[in-house]
Amino acid sequence: MAAIRASQLGLNTAIIERESLGGICLNWGCIPTKALLKSAQVFEYLNHAADYGVTIEGKTSANFEAMIKRSRGVADGMSKGVQFLMKKNKITVINGTGKLIKGPKVAVTDAEGKVTEYTAKHIIVATGGRAKELPNLPIDGKKIIEYRKAMSLEQQPKRMVVVGAGAIGVEFGFFYHTLGTEVSIVEFLEQGLVPREDADISKELGKLFTRKGMKVYAGWAVESVDTSGKEVKVKMKNRKDGKEETIVCDVVLSAAGVTPNIENIGVEDLGVVTERGYIKVDEYYRTNVPGVYAIGDVLNTQALAHVASAEGITCVEHIAGLHTEPIDYNNIPGCTYCSPEIASVGYTEQAAREAGYEVLVGKFPFTASGKAKAAGAPEGFVKVIFDKKYGEWLGAHFIGYNVTEMIAEVVVARKLETTGHEIIKSIHPHPTMSEAIMEAAAAAYGEVIHI
Repeated sequence: MAAIRASQLGLNTAIIERESLGGICLNWGCIPTKALLKSAQVFEYLNHAADYGVTIEGKTSANFEAMIKRSRGVADGMSKGVQFLMKKNKITVINGTGKLIKGPKVAVTDAEGKVTEYTAKHIIVATGGRAKELPNLPIDGKKIIEYRKAMSLEQQPKRMVVVGAGAIGVEFGFFYHTLGTEVSIVEFLEQGLVPREDADISKELGKLFTRKGMKVYAGWAVESVDTSGKEVKVKMKNRKDGKEETIVCDVVLSAAGVTPNIENIGVEDLGVVTERGYIKVDEYYRTNVPGVYAIGDVLNTQALAHVASAEGITCVEHIAGLHTEPIDYNNIPGCTYCSPEIASVGYTEQAAREAGYEVLVGKFPFTASGKAKAAGAPEGFVKVIFDKKYGEWLGAHFIGYNVTEMIAEVVVARKLETTGHEIIKSIHPHPTMSEAIMEAAAAAYGEVIHI
């Protein structure tokens, strides 16, 4: 994104990549995982076809190998599309591993070990992140795996323990459970699943996952993992009462978040300032070294593809001399693609109260939505939070079918400083899932009709 926008603005642009164009999101993150989740969703539909008046003769089965193959095919096709965009925008692609050196310059080592130095007036570090490895959970790629291996396993495990209940953990937990794997999810924080979300969202997802048959351990710490035998033994301790328990499984998925890739890229040699393992930048992504910038997961901002993209565009537009508005990190939508989906933006209810706001909170359950009932997806709700004094839209939190497609309305509305009353008076089409946003706003102001 940064390279394309820079080229559009007339800058002579090159991009250095050691693996595949498109980065983690396209090749090993957002895109291939969504392909896997869609396969699981289709399988789930088939297993519940009778609920929709459809009869399927014989037993449906999941072809795990074919699902993995389809996922990789989707990612590969998208990566080729990025290669086309590089050519279309006349961007030079340099294959190899880059390292910052004095100048500042970039030294690139190719596959044969040859080193070539490149000079540029502006250098953007966008090396992304990788799976965080916990001290007592060493990733071996066989019995303890991370997300890349989880989407390319040769065989479906019968039993899996997922350590970490953020987006990665619950998405893979849903995928494997839907295909028939016995899944246990262990989360260190007591709030439970998706602990960074609003507490009501965590509670609802925990209830629904438990109802599906997954085991959820909230507020448990993994003490040790024994991989010496054929089976894997995960020893845990409850953080509240000290109770210990051991889960036996075939594979452990470490989903404890991501860590930035800033080692061995010349950051220290060039004197680029870091803070708690992240590169430190200003609002336009300038480091302390003139001509060197940083965007994406190497920064202490939300580790999301759309955040990195926005940072890249903001960075190059400022370089090109455009009047660029800094990013509002409190208006970044977050989406989790398990089933039901989760989408949120802005303050949680607790954070809004802690920030000193007197709030109005409205909730609208999808059990009262005609479209949701017709779609066979009545689980979940829309929750909205407004400032009582001025009507400012402080936050919104959705859980339900297809809600990741609904959250953009809130992002735009908050950008335009829309109030609760304006949402109530904006006519939403019926029947749709999105009208639940209007209904939730009406509930906040005591004007809701349909519940």
